[in-house]
Amino acid sequence: MKIILVDDEQEILTLVRDYLSREGFSVLTAINGLDGIKLIEREKPDLVLLDWMLPGMSGLEICKHLRETSTIPIIMLTAKSEEIDRVLGLEFGADDYIVKPFSLRELAARIKTVLRRSSGVVQENNSSILVRGELSIDVTSHKVTKRGLEIFLTPTEFNILHLLAIRPGTVYSRLQLLRQAMGEEYLYYERSIDTHVSNLRKKLEDNPSDPKYVETVFGVGYRFGEGV
Repeated sequence: MKIILVDDEQEILTLVRDYLSREGFSVLTAINGLDGIKLIEREKPDLVLLDWMLPGMSGLEICKHLRETSTIPIIMLTAKSEEIDRVLGLEFGADDYIVKPFSLRELAARIKTVLRRSSGVVQENNSSILVRGELSIDVTSHKVTKRGLEIFLTPTEFNILHLLAIRPGTVYSRLQLLRQAMGEEYLYYERSIDTHVSNLRKKLEDNPSDPKYVETVFGVGYRFGEGV
């Protein structure tokens, strides 16, 4: 699989490229934001690793730009370790967030997890298409449409929506959503589900403050609306 790494530290570019190459990935690199976005748009990789602070165009700006038209998996690499920074990265559409300095082994594991999430979800019925109200959810192609118009979701957003939509009315805790939609290694990021759900509502709902698809069950978690 092809990965593009955008970082302004040459040492990180070399270390990550060499390690991931040994793990079987094809890795292309860019050292600034403008070159990075051009490389991404030209090469159409399977996953993007983005440094937060980049010359020319920040990682957040690139992330926001990509999310306007693409569901490509994105992992942010940054020295910013505060929770608010992690939430901001997720709000801009990142699928994961790794704080520098990081373990190369952990980075490879997180990449593989995100790629698994983006390549497919566990089907719990025999149909590849779920129809819920005005939403059509194609499990095979990871395509979601509303009133015939396609809605671009990140892999994590799609997995959350699919999991909830399979059983309307069933309440899932944040921990259950994390475990089933993202994986065991993300259980320490329980509150990040709220950010993904907020992004999902902005894309799906006519009125995100009064959702009918992804409903909050206060003190418990989330469910897909039964009355859709």
